[in-house]
Amino acid sequence: MTGKEYVLNVLEQVEKRNENEKEFLDAVKEVATSLIPVFEKHPEYMEEGLLERIVEPERQIMFRVPWVDDKGRVQVNRGYRIQFNSAIGPYKGGLRFHPTVNASIVKFLGFEQIFKNSLTGLPIGGGKGGSDFDPKGKSDREVMRFCQSFMAELCKHIGLDTDVPAGDIGVGAREIGYMYGYYKKIRNANDQGVLTGKGLAYGGSLTRTEATGYGLVYFTEEMMRANNLSLDGKRVVISGSGNVAIYATQKATQLGAKVVALSDSNGYIYDENGINLEVVKEIKEVKRGRIKEYLDYVPSAKYFEGCRGIWTIKCDIALPCATQGEIDENSAKILVENGTKVVAEGANMPSTLEAIEVFQSNGVLFGPAKAANAGGVACSALEMSQNSMRMSWSFEEVDNKLKNIMVNIYKNSAAAAKEYGQEGNILMGANIAGFKKVADAMMAQGIV
Repeated sequence: MTGKEYVLNVLEQVEKRNENEKEFLDAVKEVATSLIPVFEKHPEYMEEGLLERIVEPERQIMFRVPWVDDKGRVQVNRGYRIQFNSAIGPYKGGLRFHPTVNASIVKFLGFEQIFKNSLTGLPIGGGKGGSDFDPKGKSDREVMRFCQSFMAELCKHIGLDTDVPAGDIGVGAREIGYMYGYYKKIRNANDQGVLTGKGLAYGGSLTRTEATGYGLVYFTEEMMRANNLSLDGKRVVISGSGNVAIYATQKATQLGAKVVALSDSNGYIYDENGINLEVVKEIKEVKRGRIKEYLDYVPSAKYFEGCRGIWTIKCDIALPCATQGEIDENSAKILVENGTKVVAEGANMPSTLEAIEVFQSNGVLFGPAKAANAGGVACSALEMSQNSMRMSWSFEEVDNKLKNIMVNIYKNSAAAAKEYGQEGNILMGANIAGFKKVADAMMAQGIV
């Protein structure tokens, strides 16, 4: 059997078992098809059924989360945790609280996490979780009661050497704090390393807040440098206005670029003079408001309803940092027509498969999410290390480690692409480099 026949057979099985899970199927197809040359070169991977095993989660948990709102009414949400692959270390991946969370999204995120975590070079496996709970518009007390109920069940499935969750969309320092406090109470254990993204007062790491956004820009900078380009003086459009977008804006600005647009789920702002980040932080991190409030502080800026229109703005670099599937084929074509030279993903799989094809066929430098946004989980693993040693590193120490990790992710992805005859295809290189480390570990550990 050829490598292509093997991959197509596995994809057919996956589609039959998961026919209504589009996000997961897209993620598996994108990874599996890029691994065909690996299976051609290493038939032993096929003989051991590695792809069949790696696309099937080791464990998938779904549970009820009842809680009481401020009016005394009982509310019920669904909670999820998928423990996808532990070949190279404990499951590691964020918790997402958002109304769109379902089994397919959690599976696709968990599957992507396997390869992202592998690329960091750190000993962490792939997992993901969350709930269809929406923290927006909820009081602190409501969020606390939900988090405590969520942790009452989740605590049975996580541990320092088993599964270490972190934050994601809708889960920031507030939510992590509530969950860790309740975990500590019901477990009677000060296991600081069981959750990452914690506050600095109780085991958190400096640079963790900035890590995903900073890491995205470090990766983008290295990818551009390898292609004789520079961030200096470039126009950048960044979607989103949460943690990743804010700190990608900060680092890109520090390195000489000009970020001219940000968005949220309602619409986007355009500021020709460059985004005033302190205003955005006030709106989003302090007031928890909407991005259109930016115009109250900067009247010369413009606001547009609908977030997809942000990709019509002319830019040299596009950094999608909002959510999955936000750049479709049409948006990708507009970016290309407007002269965009670089696209690097800060969100998880924000470009559709069709959009990626448009970028690659038009010579756009493309940094896939599993490589470009790995800074968050890399810093989470560094937080775990600090917790294990009962010590804290300085901001500069963590930031330097983060930058080295992101530079190495690019270099390893580029080297893997070249080795398998796909020089310059960083998506394929990232998939191959991430897969091979996990595959070799699985081979060594037998069929389990």
